[in-house]
Amino acid sequence: MKIIDSHAHIYTEKISEKAVENVGKFYNLEMRGHGTSSDLISSGKKAGIEKYVVHSPALNAENVCSINDFISAQCKEHEELIGYGTLHADFKEPEKEIDRIKKLGLKGIKIHPDSQGFNLDDERMMKIYAIIEAEKLPVLFHTGDYRFDYSHPRRLVNVMKKYPRMVCIAARFGGWSIFDLALEYLKDTKCYLDMSSSFSFLGLQRSKELIKIYGPERMLFGSDFPMWDPQQELEKYYDMGFSQTENELMLSQNIS
Repeated sequence: MKIIDSHAHIYTEKISEKAVENVGKFYNLEMRGHGTSSDLISSGKKAGIEKYVVHSPALNAENVCSINDFISAQCKEHEELIGYGTLHADFKEPEKEIDRIKKLGLKGIKIHPDSQGFNLDDERMMKIYAIIEAEKLPVLFHTGDYRFDYSHPRRLVNVMKKYPRMVCIAARFGGWSIFDLALEYLKDTKCYLDMSSSFSFLGLQRSKELIKIYGPERMLFGSDFPMWDPQQELEKYYDMGFSQTENELMLSQNIS
């Protein structure tokens, strides 16, 4: 059975150590990896993971192009990687960059409102989503954080109502650290959700309950490397005891 890790972060060798340190401080967590492509692939290979959706959000508009270039180059160097580009609310020519993202071979876009410092449904982003929807690119959104309002799941609902044809993926069960609140907003929507950075907070019983409520046809396995080790996260996933058909959906088919 093919296994795809649908949520992983990678950084350049030059900044990986500092980037991982900063992410750990942001979430007050002990990080599990070094944040490089080789480290990710090495870790996942032990668990039989074949592909990884990788990304790195631009914390300011000036870094958008260089990050997209980096993700694209890594995907060309490592056949195991599937790249998602980045954008920022302050980026001046999003239409040109979205076109370039497609030409670079990137398959989607990752938005992290909390670290990027703008609301998920900011009017500047709404104009960008219109272009993304027209170009038929999926968007992976970081959603939820009890400390911030930038990525509240209600903001994702606002986006989906305005752009119903855009494929949206809500990371971390749609609302990291506000999981049950996210359920209230996202249960009856059409977005996909990933399981990244959730098992250790929810516990496997509640994780399984939420997967059943949302439906396996909407769920994606993701490790959130380097916050967590892909092999260990996959072992936790298997411990929930889903059927072969459900595993095929959540481990590869839904993200393909």
